[in-house]
Amino acid sequence: MKTVLITGCSSGFGLATAQYFLDRDWQVIATMRQPRADVLPGSERLRLLALDVTDAQTIRRAVEAAGPIDVLVNNAGIGVLGALESTSMATAREVFETNTLGTIAMTQAVLPQFRRRKAGVIVNVTSAVTMQPLPLLSVYTASKTAVEAFTESLALELQPFNVRVRLVLPGRSPETRFGENARPRMQGDIPEAYAGITQSVFAGMQQPWPVTLAQDVAEAVWRAANDPSSPVRLPAGADAVAMMAEAR
Repeated sequence: MKTVLITGCSSGFGLATAQYFLDRDWQVIATMRQPRADVLPGSERLRLLALDVTDAQTIRRAVEAAGPIDVLVNNAGIGVLGALESTSMATAREVFETNTLGTIAMTQAVLPQFRRRKAGVIVNVTSAVTMQPLPLLSVYTASKTAVEAFTESLALELQPFNVRVRLVLPGRSPETRFGENARPRMQGDIPEAYAGITQSVFAGMQQPWPVTLAQDVAEAVWRAANDPSSPVRLPAGADAVAMMAEAR
């Protein structure tokens, strides 16, 4: 029986991915900053662990408690929405600490066991916004783009050790808390000079266009974990698939 460790499982993509793997008889280690037993059904194949990807001590404790794993899914992330001009450097650092450096730190923590066994898969969840950038998301997009460059380079670095590294790029989803968790990091009001841009962005968000469901992301992560022939970059959701096709 294989084991997957997934970060950011309290809601959204991480929660759906944990359930998807549980339903397919994997051992699942679901991590979150404050573990809640009510988010996933009880199972002898499920373990909940406390983990903050910005805290080296909790990373070490969680990886030690997890023991040998077959797949790491770096899903934990935070959002920020706003004009760069009104975004503090403290906020920018917070976003990079979680989205970028947290992914790197988790990967670094599991690499020794993967390298020794010459087996393992790392799946990093980013965002389709890296393929089709939008205003007011410059810091968030930069943090996710950095993860993509990191992933593509690491995939080459780990080939000699039979360790696969993959990217899953979800599109826009109504099933995440992006707006909710971005709100505390919005530094006051967006400057009046950006009112036109802001209205355009929010109007676009209300348009009825294809969206990504959490199930789409779970399926893409499953493929990345189980299909050695899968490409490094896997779009998740109809909108993400369309964006990738346009980008080619």
